[in-house]
Amino acid sequence: MTGTAEQVDLAAVQRHTVRTLVVSQAVGAVGVTIGVATASLLARDISGSETLAGLAQTFQVLGTAAAAYALARVMRRRGRRVGLVAGYLVGATGAALAVLAGVVGSMLVLLAGAVLLGATSAVNSGSRYAATDLADEEHRARALSVVVWATTIGAVAGPNLTGVGARAARSLGIPELTGGFAIGAVVLVLAAGWVWLRLRPDPLLLAQRAAGVVPATGLEPGGRSWEVFVGVARAVPGVGAAVVGMASAHAAMVTVMIMTPLHMEHGGAHLEVIGLVISVHVLGMFAFSPVVGWAADRFGRSPVLATGGVLLLVSLTLCAVSPQGTSWEIFTGLFLLGLGWSFATVAASTVIADRTPIAARTDVQGTSDMAMALTAAGGGAFAGVVVGTWGYAALAVLAELLAACVVVAGVLVRTRD
Repeated sequence: MTGTAEQVDLAAVQRHTVRTLVVSQAVGAVGVTIGVATASLLARDISGSETLAGLAQTFQVLGTAAAAYALARVMRRRGRRVGLVAGYLVGATGAALAVLAGVVGSMLVLLAGAVLLGATSAVNSGSRYAATDLADEEHRARALSVVVWATTIGAVAGPNLTGVGARAARSLGIPELTGGFAIGAVVLVLAAGWVWLRLRPDPLLLAQRAAGVVPATGLEPGGRSWEVFVGVARAVPGVGAAVVGMASAHAAMVTVMIMTPLHMEHGGAHLEVIGLVISVHVLGMFAFSPVVGWAADRFGRSPVLATGGVLLLVSLTLCAVSPQGTSWEIFTGLFLLGLGWSFATVAASTVIADRTPIAARTDVQGTSDMAMALTAAGGGAFAGVVVGTWGYAALAVLAELLAACVVVAGVLVRTRD
């Protein structure tokens, strides 16, 4: 598909864009999640310390934050296609470094790889915004939510390929725990190739031309993404509230989710049951997002965002009262934790897409995703301290403060729905 904005059927390009992003999102999610199951184990084996086992995940989250900001600047100048491809290739490099780290036994190389691998999470988050560039306002949330839904495929398939990765590692003569990363590197290169070949014309550049906006060069005064973000948040009602709501929902979800396996293990729950609970949680995060998107288009972004906060409050209450081990409270709580995150993220992301001027779109979206990642990193670090001092129930109660922020954000954005 080529031509000027006037010559191109924008609706047809939008459909083509969403189909392309659904495939890349599903494939890219496999590349991210296939190593999740073994990352902490690899870090433990290389470092020789269980205390340092969580560093790989922490550095990956920090890498996501940095990449979200950096890729926003790339997209502002070159469009979605170049930015997404760059992110996938950086992530593939990170996965390859993780393999090298296992071979040479270097924790520093592993952490460097984790930082670069974080770019893939940033790409998968940023892809949802690419689906909205050409969408009309009445269907924008649905377009975004379909791309979010595609993550379900990779999120479910990735961890289940751990055994395949181990067999591949043995055949290649590398440590078994690096096999998932080796497959992930290949998968991420495939995702990059798919986007490079298929995401034409570029939806952001086409939307800019249709709106008469000249793409930024990065040389303009006040060109820093965070400055643009602050300017838009001050000038446009609801954008700042949406970002706070989205970041709060993400922090609440991550903070409690990462400590749930420990809470269950202390009560004697088997690994299979713990894995099932996490799978139910992931199902809540992604599987129902098209329904959430329909609701946001049908009933408005504000009530859906507020509903996400309410669902988070209910889920965290169930987690707080759940006994150690296996219980219906923890199963239901973790499912609703994922579902509340889905409501909040889809609605808040759509508010940002709705209200941000196209010239500032990538800066605001990238900075908001950076905020999400940083709050998640902070919440993860905070979680261990709280659970170690006061217990899992106290962590869930404290996370309810974040959920309350989501409800307030939903109320604050209603003025423009």
